[in-house]
Amino acid sequence: MPNLDVFDLGRKKVGSIELSDLVFGAESRPHLYHQVVRAQLLSRRAGTVKTKKRDEVSGSTRKVYRQKGTGRARHGDSRSPIFRRGGAVFGPMPKDWDVKVPKKVKRAALVSALSDRVREGHVWVLEAADLEQAKTKRIAELMARFEVGSVLFVDVDNRNLSLSCRNLPTAKYLSSRGLNLFDVLKYDHLILTKGAVEAIEGALTT
Repeated sequence: MPNLDVFDLGRKKVGSIELSDLVFGAESRPHLYHQVVRAQLLSRRAGTVKTKKRDEVSGSTRKVYRQKGTGRARHGDSRSPIFRRGGAVFGPMPKDWDVKVPKKVKRAALVSALSDRVREGHVWVLEAADLEQAKTKRIAELMARFEVGSVLFVDVDNRNLSLSCRNLPTAKYLSSRGLNLFDVLKYDHLILTKGAVEAIEGALTT
C-alpha cells in the first residue's frame, strides 16, 4: 500500500495516510489514455453547426426567367446555390460526436493515471484546504511552497478554493466527483485533501 505524508497549508507534516492499492497502486496502462481522452474531448463538441440547403432557404420556386430567347444561361429558381442567398451545397449538418467507452475502461485509465502520479512522486495530500476567503494570491503562495508549477487541486466541495484557482493558468480545482483522466494527465502534480482521497477511493472501488 502506498503511504504518503499529510501536510497542512504551511507544508508542515501533520501525519501520514495509507492509500488504497486498488486506486493509487495499480498497474500502469498508458495504452488506454488515448481512447478515453479522445472520447472525453469529442464529447465536448456541440455538433450544432448547420447550413441551409436549397429547399430550406427563403425565396420563390418560380423560374427566374424564360428558358430560351434571352441569350443568357439557363436557370431555375433563385434558391439555386449559384445565386446570392441561395442554398449551400454539402454544407455542415448537426452531428453527434460522442464516442462510447465502457465504464470499466474509463475507471481503469483513471486509476492507472492516479497510480502513475503517485509513483512519480507528484501527489501531495493536505489535511484540509480551508481558506477564509477566495484569494488567488494564497494559491500562488501555496504552489510556490510546495514547489509545483502545474497542479490540479481536488477537494470534496470547496468553493473558496475553486474561486481562488480561476485566475491561475497553471492551476485548476475539481470536486472529487468531477475527477477525470484528461485533467489528471494535463497537470503535472495533484494536491488532494484527505477528504478527497477518501471520496475518490470510495467511488473507484465500488
